[in-house]
Amino acid sequence: MAQPFLAPGIAWALVVIFSVLWIALGVSWGRKGKGDADDYMLAGRNIGLALSTATLMASWVTGNTTLLAPEFGYRNGLWGMFSYALAGLGLILFAPLALRIKQLMPAGRTSGDFFRLRYGRAAWWVFMVITAIYTLGFLMTQAMGAGILLEALSGFDYRLGMVVVIGVSTIYTLYGGMRAVVGTDFIQSLLIMVLLVVVAVLAFRQFPVPEVHRALVASHPGRLNLLLPAGLLIAWNSALFSMGEVFHNNIWWSRVFASRPSVVFRSFVFGGLAWMTVPVVTGSIGLVALAQAIELPQVNMVFPVVASQLLGAGGAAMVFVVVFASLTSTLDSLLASTADLVAEDVVFKLLNPRLSDAELKRATRLVVIGLGVVTLALSWPRLDSLASVLFFTGALVASTIWPVAYGLYWRSANRTAAIAAMVAGSGCGLLAYTLIAPYCAALISAAVSALVMAVGTQLWPERFSWHILKEG
Repeated sequence: MAQPFLAPGIAWALVVIFSVLWIALGVSWGRKGKGDADDYMLAGRNIGLALSTATLMASWVTGNTTLLAPEFGYRNGLWGMFSYALAGLGLILFAPLALRIKQLMPAGRTSGDFFRLRYGRAAWWVFMVITAIYTLGFLMTQAMGAGILLEALSGFDYRLGMVVVIGVSTIYTLYGGMRAVVGTDFIQSLLIMVLLVVVAVLAFRQFPVPEVHRALVASHPGRLNLLLPAGLLIAWNSALFSMGEVFHNNIWWSRVFASRPSVVFRSFVFGGLAWMTVPVVTGSIGLVALAQAIELPQVNMVFPVVASQLLGAGGAAMVFVVVFASLTSTLDSLLASTADLVAEDVVFKLLNPRLSDAELKRATRLVVIGLGVVTLALSWPRLDSLASVLFFTGALVASTIWPVAYGLYWRSANRTAAIAAMVAGSGCGLLAYTLIAPYCAALISAAVSALVMAVGTQLWPERFSWHILKEG
């Protein structure tokens, strides 16, 4: 293994400081709630604009953003960097749908509630299978990112990094629920933005943009071509993949239900715009590595390796904090929102509708613990690239975009068409992933799903009553 860039003592100090901070804040904010299940899951449905924007941005700044965006820049040049930034469109384009959800489902709790009430139990089952595969894949990438981070920067064992980050996120989410998630996300988003700017400024002071550009023109001119066909495909795929991720996933639906009606639209727009700056900054670090021909032990270590080599121990420490904050901010959101979905839709609505409020809250907490354990088990074997896992799930989630959009705006949306759209879109997306290229999967899936949903609704329109969503 390569020599670590951060002394073990400094690394352990940072781990202890931020672990204790997140857990203490999570427990403290959790105690401020009313104590019922609705408050635990949705923070009293009263989150304001600043907290709502921050939690959206922090939840979307994942370990993938800080590790995979530089990998994209390193592998694919400018289009790799910009295409990853287009994933912010998922949040921005969800803004009008978020407002519509808030109007139609003022008492809703999960995205599963929508599919069950709008399209019936069969569509709900298809949706839950897609969600389960995506969520487990997403949790795996965050866990692997944690292990890669600590190993690359400090020499910690890969599995030790996973245990620390997952353990910390699980503990404060367990005790504080959505209040803990939103509160820590606010601080984490500020840390991420400030430290990323510092790293980028210091890096480009040492290697100015003109110098980086000249080196790329001389050694990798194709990486600067904005008309590169593969780059255009990756860009479209990233945008559609992000739409599928946001449109279906309970992380974002729970933010809708938890926020005040007056801030829902603006928080998604502002959160998306703020997030788009992050992959541009981290992706540009990948271009620096490419221009300087920096040797990398593994492509998804671009950001920590480059920052550490260029900026020394201080750079390594800053990258450590950025990625640690991004991992915990995403893991807490995944754990909380997925636990809400499983407890509400499976344990309560499907298995035992007689659960009391206290029992539902207890079930949610048990699911949080279970998810943490399952994530560790699935992530124990190490994969070389985080991108392979993400592109695979993209083939599935992109198929949910049109069933969600049609179901929110068209009374005539056909429930059978919704099922067929998700199944056909996912199937064709997986075929494209295998037979064409991984970065085509979400594009093909979304296109097939749109066609099936449009044709099915046009030929066999239904008449849905919006009151079902409000009363459910």
